[in-house]
Amino acid sequence: MISDPTAFERYRDTAGEKTTLPRLVIGTAVVVLFWVAITLVVVLGGTYLAIIWQLSFDGLTAGPIQGFLASPIGVLTALTSFAGIWIGLWVAMRFIHGEPLTALFGPSRRVSWPGFLKGLIAVLITSALSEILLYWLQPEIARGAISLSTWLLFLIPIVALTLLQTSSEEMLFRGYLLRGLARRFESPYVWALLPAIVFTSLHWSPGSTPWMTASVLASIAAFALLLTLLVYVTGNLGAAFGAHLGNNLTGFLLISHQQSYNSFALFTAKPLESPDLTSTDAAIIAAIGIACTLLTILLLLHPRSPLKVEPDLGHS
Repeated sequence: MISDPTAFERYRDTAGEKTTLPRLVIGTAVVVLFWVAITLVVVLGGTYLAIIWQLSFDGLTAGPIQGFLASPIGVLTALTSFAGIWIGLWVAMRFIHGEPLTALFGPSRRVSWPGFLKGLIAVLITSALSEILLYWLQPEIARGAISLSTWLLFLIPIVALTLLQTSSEEMLFRGYLLRGLARRFESPYVWALLPAIVFTSLHWSPGSTPWMTASVLASIAAFALLLTLLVYVTGNLGAAFGAHLGNNLTGFLLISHQQSYNSFALFTAKPLESPDLTSTDAAIIAAIGIACTLLTILLLLHPRSPLKVEPDLGHS
């Protein structure tokens, strides 16, 4: 299913001579700088305005910033901060590498929308299966605090901002870093594993028990492998965009397993941060996540699957 490297070789070769390791390090630092700067501006600015307007937060006892981020408007604000990655990548590609930002999409310099839709559909299917299995493990699902009318009102903004978040992460980890490292290193242990490790480590949750932390990181690492495989097979970020969006939309809008991101979810399950979850629960949750990721790989890469993604070979 993944033996033909043609698409990825063409994607790797789109990187120019200015894609050197020092420039890649500098470019990554620029992206992080813009990401942190925009995050500080929108989060601190949003908290300040919320205090002036005397908005109430459920988590205010933990501090104004934490309370703001736990509120619905705070979730939206946090998602807008990922615009900093897009801005930083544009600056890095334009002024450090001398390439257009669209070069990160694939050899055709366009997002593969068929791949995007297939990735989105496949992950929505396997996410539904995952939720069924998790319900069998812990049938503790409650109706979320948000009303259906409010949920419908915020549906389009949440989808748009979630796409902003997930696409920015794919542009950085499966685009900029993966392509740049692959241009200089042949070994997938470098260009595939390093971005995946960084991506996975950013999802570390210090508030969870050690076994739940390991469970979540194992599931995210498996998902990062899926996203990397999609770029390898297609040579394009489209399918990874769709898959990542489907994964996050399920948690943001349908069933939330994280207390800090349940403002817009129709239903809430026991938070993964809950101390009541045992090591056995953690092992089962990890197994479910990994199994559903493997099923997603089959849906998107198996030759007989109707959702099989196609390579972006660019222009001959």
